[in-house]
Amino acid sequence: MLSYSENCFTVNCKDGTLRSIPAETLDGISLFGPVQVSTQCVEKCLSRGIGISYYSKNGSYFGRLSSTNHVNVRRQRRQIELSNDNGFKLELSKKIIKAKINNQKVLLQRYMRSKRMDLSGLTSEIAIYERKIDGCTGIEQIMGYEGGAAKVYFTGLSKLVYSDFKFKGRNRRPPRDAFNSMLSLGYSILLNEVYGELENKGLNPYFGFMHKDREKHPTLASDLMEEWRAVIVDSVVMSLINGHEISIDRFSKREDKPGIFIDKEGMRIFINKLERKFMTQSRYLSYVDYPVSFRRGIGLQIECFNRVIENGDISDYTPVKLR
Repeated sequence: MLSYSENCFTVNCKDGTLRSIPAETLDGISLFGPVQVSTQCVEKCLSRGIGISYYSKNGSYFGRLSSTNHVNVRRQRRQIELSNDNGFKLELSKKIIKAKINNQKVLLQRYMRSKRMDLSGLTSEIAIYERKIDGCTGIEQIMGYEGGAAKVYFTGLSKLVYSDFKFKGRNRRPPRDAFNSMLSLGYSILLNEVYGELENKGLNPYFGFMHKDREKHPTLASDLMEEWRAVIVDSVVMSLINGHEISIDRFSKREDKPGIFIDKEGMRIFINKLERKFMTQSRYLSYVDYPVSFRRGIGLQIECFNRVIENGDISDYTPVKLR
C-alpha cells in the first residue's frame, strides 16, 4: 500500500514495516504488481508533477499516470513543426546514433580490458559503422548502420558475460534468455524516466524525429533514450552478472507464457541496482563542469533538447558520450 500524509509518501510493506519518503525527494514512482495507491497519494503526485508508472509483477509496462501541469502548447507546436523537417530529423538522428554506437564501443572495450580478452576486431567493426553515419542521406540508412553495430556489440557482450548468462544476440517480445530479460526490463524503466522528463519540460513524448510512429508508443522518448542505453542499462546488467550479484536461478520459463521471466527477489536485486546507477554521479556531459547523477543528466539533456526545439539549431545538442 502506498499512501500520503504530512508531506511524506509512506510504503506499507507486507511484513508490517513502514518506509516514509519526503515528497521533496521523490521524482517518480514505479509500481510492480498489484500495489494499492491511496487517493491522497494520487492527488499529491498529480499536484507535484510526480509520474506513477505501472508494471506487471514481471516488469511488463502497462501505462503511466501523469499531470498536465507542465504542458507547453507553444513548444509542442514548434516540436511538431520540426518533426516534419527532414533536414532537422536527419542531423539529429546522426548525432544520437553516433553517440549510441560510440558508447557501445567504449563499454565493450572496458569489459574487454577487465576480462583480459582481445575483441579488437569487433570494436574495429563497430567503429566502421560509427564513421559511416556522417555520410548517411536518410534515417533508414542510419538505422541500418545502427542495427549492424548493435549486432556486433551484442556478439561481443555475449563473449564477455559470465557463462551461466550466455546468450545469442538481442531478442525481445518476449526475451528468450535471462540477459535479454534484464535488458528489456531496464530499457522499459529507462524509457519512462525519459518520458517523465519530457513531460516535465513541456514536450510531447509521442512526436519523435528518428523512430517511426507506432500506435501508443512514445517515439520522442525512444529517440532520446538511445544514447543512454549502454551507459545506464547495459552497464548495470553486465555488472550484476559478472559481479555475481544475481544468479541464473532467479529466471525461469512459465507454462502459460513464452519467454524467460525474473522472479520477485531477482526483480528487487535488479531494480535496486538500477536505481543506484541512476543516482550515481558522473562527468559524462561535456557542457557541465561538475558531476551530476545520471537521472539529473537525463534531465539536463532534455533541457538541452528543449533549447534546440526553441531555436531550431541542431548544433546546440550535444549527446552524452563515454570516453
